[in-house]
Amino acid sequence: MRSDIMKKGIERAPHRSLFKASGFTDEELQRPIIGIACSTTDIVPGHVHLDRILEGVQAGIRMAGGTPMTFHTIAVDDGIAMGHAGMKYSLSSREVIADSVEIMATAHPFDGLVLVASCDKILPGMLMAAMRLNIPTIFVSGGPMLAGYYKGQSKDLISVFEGVGAVKSGKMSERELLEMENVACAGCGSCAGMFTANSMNCLSETLGMSLPGNGTIPAVMAARIRLAKHTGMQILELVEKQIKPRDIATKAAFRNAIAVDMAIGCSTNTVLHLPAIAHEAKVDVTLDDFDELSKKTPLLCKMSPGGKHHLEDLDQAGGMSALIKEVSKIEGLLDLTAITVTGKTLGENIQEAHTIRPDVIRSIDDPYDVSGGLTILKGSLAPDGGVVKRAAVEKEMLVHKGPARIFDSEEASIEAIYAGKIKPGDVVVIRYEGPKGGPGMREMLSPTSAIAGMGLSNSVALITDGRFSGGTRGPCIGHVSPEAAAGGPIGLLEEGDLIEINIPKGTLNVQLSEEELQKRRAAWKEPEPKIKEGYNYRYSRLVTSANTGAVLKY
Repeated sequence: MRSDIMKKGIERAPHRSLFKASGFTDEELQRPIIGIACSTTDIVPGHVHLDRILEGVQAGIRMAGGTPMTFHTIAVDDGIAMGHAGMKYSLSSREVIADSVEIMATAHPFDGLVLVASCDKILPGMLMAAMRLNIPTIFVSGGPMLAGYYKGQSKDLISVFEGVGAVKSGKMSERELLEMENVACAGCGSCAGMFTANSMNCLSETLGMSLPGNGTIPAVMAARIRLAKHTGMQILELVEKQIKPRDIATKAAFRNAIAVDMAIGCSTNTVLHLPAIAHEAKVDVTLDDFDELSKKTPLLCKMSPGGKHHLEDLDQAGGMSALIKEVSKIEGLLDLTAITVTGKTLGENIQEAHTIRPDVIRSIDDPYDVSGGLTILKGSLAPDGGVVKRAAVEKEMLVHKGPARIFDSEEASIEAIYAGKIKPGDVVVIRYEGPKGGPGMREMLSPTSAIAGMGLSNSVALITDGRFSGGTRGPCIGHVSPEAAAGGPIGLLEEGDLIEINIPKGTLNVQLSEEELQKRRAAWKEPEPKIKEGYNYRYSRLVTSANTGAVLKY
């Protein structure tokens, strides 16, 4: 066993002595040792209940004859960090989480690893570490939050963000906003829509790194605790059979995940995280994979923010297994021979699945759209690409041309939106918010929600070298690469330049000649770093572009 190097033989008597100081017995040390990386915190609603998930995992490990050893990671709440300097540290925390799991599992050579998390950057960070370490690993999430209800309608966190704009524009009273604030986030779990956390939890199931049910079983359900116990039991089988992350996360598995991503309309952040996880697995995943599979995969679900359904609805409909089975009916799209943490293939996992609610999971013969939920855009404004959540864009805004309204920070754009300075037809440009320029590539949920709340989401577009929350809706194009801080064309724009967006054709252009762009490029100067010390300064020096997954240079 891998753990023998820290516990077996006369030379390891000091090591065993230290384990015994922590209360471990000789019997426990003779069993396979399973590390558990857990991100419990009192701050994040998706994580406040992970102590119960952790207990379930520990119980499962012991039932199967292993010894659990737990350690913890950091966890940033994106919603609470939103709209201020804290968001600069959200994406960059992914790398800290990956590094911390790698450190703990190398310093203490576990035989296997269970990852327990729920939200945005924590899951991708943990999976990145799993690919690096390449020891038997399985992931289990805390599950999605239930939707809240206000005045008879289902609500979630995005309803509250958009409510701020509604109050600013006189469409809602402050009292109504307070009433909605009190009920929209119903309790523990990752926010109820197909936002980044739930997107990644669902895709981890499709990728093969978690058990069926991981993506959709609500956080408050007893089935979630049972899933945690089964996860703890299953890691011992993976250790026995030596099934490792890179055996599972192959190119075929990533393509499976991307195809399913397109079918359910996941967060644009999956375009950052899947390539980053693939990078650690030594698998080449690019924007071209997303573009190709988007064109081949129909949109079968309309989840919040692009529709009325929440994760509890998807669970009632048959969960990810039912959805994957429906997608698998498209000949040649999915590789059902891909191995998973169940020890079985993806095809075997979904064999008994069926759709219970066809209003939630449509058939491939009756899709919402013939192409996928995300679209990759390229053109003179985004030579290396940008991404939009097509599933959350109204038809009248799929093609748009308008004057650029330039802002060099998120805060400046929000001030202008709330002041009524943005008019129908405008294209709001928020730049110098990319991985390097931000630094940290902040999510732009506050300005996009402000646009929606002000009633402009069907007449105003937004483009940025930053990124968006999975809860963003409307014609919002992020990840524009190269970013402004790297000299990309978005940094050369001037007020009033005409921007052309054509989502069906996958193009994003500015009406400027190449000569004019070259002239402006010659006059452009790299800006001073916004943060000049500490972690995020180091991050800004090492991070790569959004189109590569914003991974760090070695």
